[in-house]
Amino acid sequence: MSETALHQAVTGGQDKEYLSFVLGDEHYALDITTVKEIRGYEQVTKIANAPAFIKGVINLRGDIVPIVDLRIKFNVGEATYNDFTIVIMLNIQGRIVGIVVDGVSDVIRLSEEQVLPPPEFGVAFDSRYLHGLADVDENMIILVNIESLITSEELGLVAPESVKDDA
Repeated sequence: MSETALHQAVTGGQDKEYLSFVLGDEHYALDITTVKEIRGYEQVTKIANAPAFIKGVINLRGDIVPIVDLRIKFNVGEATYNDFTIVIMLNIQGRIVGIVVDGVSDVIRLSEEQVLPPPEFGVAFDSRYLHGLADVDENMIILVNIESLITSEELGLVAPESVKDDA
């Protein structure tokens, strides 16, 4: 029996899949069940008085979709927009939201044991947007709690009262 098969037999196959992506020099990942599609960046319609990380909106097959640049939101990398800029379309609570990233890496499968709790950063960084950390192929992957981020009052893209309690 392979190590992976043995692990799944022991854990009951409770591994979760994450889509990994790059922002600047850092590797991040989010729950793949929230991913609707991956697209290239296209021109957005700007929204007056929106924060800098909300680039604007696009019309995606009849849905008006807000586009959030995570590079600006997390203050990592350089926010350039060209043919290589990637937008991950997410379905959060029935609402479509696009996030701009530098690149998409891979789909990774992690067990609960592989996910380390997020460190306490104090006031410098709000760890409620982190699910945890994982060491994958000698890279530290930051697991983003994308649902908490998108439903946060700070972004206001999805009503917080519509958030389901996982407990």
